[in-house]
Amino acid sequence: MKKRLTALLLGTALLLCACAGDNRPPQRAAVESGERQFTAPAEGDTIAVITTSLGEVRAVLYPDAAPMAVENFAGLARTGAYDGTPFWRCVYGFAVQGGDATGTGHSGGTVFNNNPYPLEADGTLCHYAGALCAAFGAQGGTGQFYFVTALPDSVGTALRDELRQNGYTDAQADAYAAAGGLPYLDNTDTVFGQVYEGMDIVDRIACAETVKAEDGTDTYRPTEEDTVTVESILITAYPGP
Repeated sequence: MKKRLTALLLGTALLLCACAGDNRPPQRAAVESGERQFTAPAEGDTIAVITTSLGEVRAVLYPDAAPMAVENFAGLARTGAYDGTPFWRCVYGFAVQGGDATGTGHSGGTVFNNNPYPLEADGTLCHYAGALCAAFGAQGGTGQFYFVTALPDSVGTALRDELRQNGYTDAQADAYAAAGGLPYLDNTDTVFGQVYEGMDIVDRIACAETVKAEDGTDTYRPTEEDTVTVESILITAYPGP
């Protein structure tokens, strides 16, 4: 069983949460791993085709592992709730977050009568770079989502060894070392999908020029000139259109 991670990982997380600006998209090598998130989708798998103002991102969804998170995301997408909404938070080497029409991070309803839903922490899914995750508030899951944009070298040898000591399999620890990721979020937020095409677009979103929010939180918002919006999200079956 995976245990809570120590301050070593949490300290690394703080280092990743820096303001973007002059950053360039990282070079990501293909990850050779048998882990589910690095396996090509099979015909008929549920996917999301996310068209943004910067380009298209495709992610496979995992309704068997995170049924409520997928139902919420897919349901909102089908109603057009995400159309025209911005990626309101962009942190280079950490994540890009959207799903809030107000662009403040303080909104985002659910298909469950706007009620929050519980954490679905499946042991087969991790916060690797490219993971599509449900954003959680104090009460539970919301309509917001984010993509992990951790850098490829974000999980070094020491962190990989710590993951093994904390109940991760060798394959998971090696995948984190190869892809990068945010393992300290594995028991905090729900992973419900993985980018299989268009990670370069996600990384470019993460490189947006940002300014720190004026609400006292440690949140970085894209400038008006660099804001990327979701134009549409199509939920379909692989390989899709």
